[in-house]
Amino acid sequence: MRRSLPPSFSLLLLLACAGSAFAQQSGDLQPLPAVPPPPPEMVPFDAALEPQVTIKKREADTVEEFRANGKLYMIKVTPANGLPPYYLIDNRGDGSFTRTDSLDHGIQVPQWIIGTF
Repeated sequence: MRRSLPPSFSLLLLLACAGSAFAQQSGDLQPLPAVPPPPPEMVPFDAALEPQVTIKKREADTVEEFRANGKLYMIKVTPANGLPPYYLIDNRGDGSFTRTDSLDHGIQVPQWIIGTF
C-alpha cells in the first residue's frame, strides 16, 4: 500500500526547490549595463520650409494666408454666416488663384442612407 504525502509537505518541498534554484541563479547575476544617453532633440531641418500662416479679419470673414519662402500659395476664406470655408489656390505658381470649395481634390464619398431607426 502506497502512502501519499500531506499537501503541506509537498508545498514545503516545492518552495525548497524553488529557493535552491534562486540561490544558484543569484551567484550568476551580473550588473546591468550603463543606461545609454537620450537621443538628441529633434530640430527642424529648415525654418523656411515651414509655412507661415497669417490670419486676418476682413469685414465679417476670416482670411488665412499661407506662405512658403515668402510666396503666397493658398488662401482660406471662412465666411462668418456659417457657410463652409473655400480655398483660393495658386496651382501653377504664377499668381493666378483658382477657387476650390474643399481640399479633397474632387473625390466625393457617397453618403447614402442605409436605414433609419
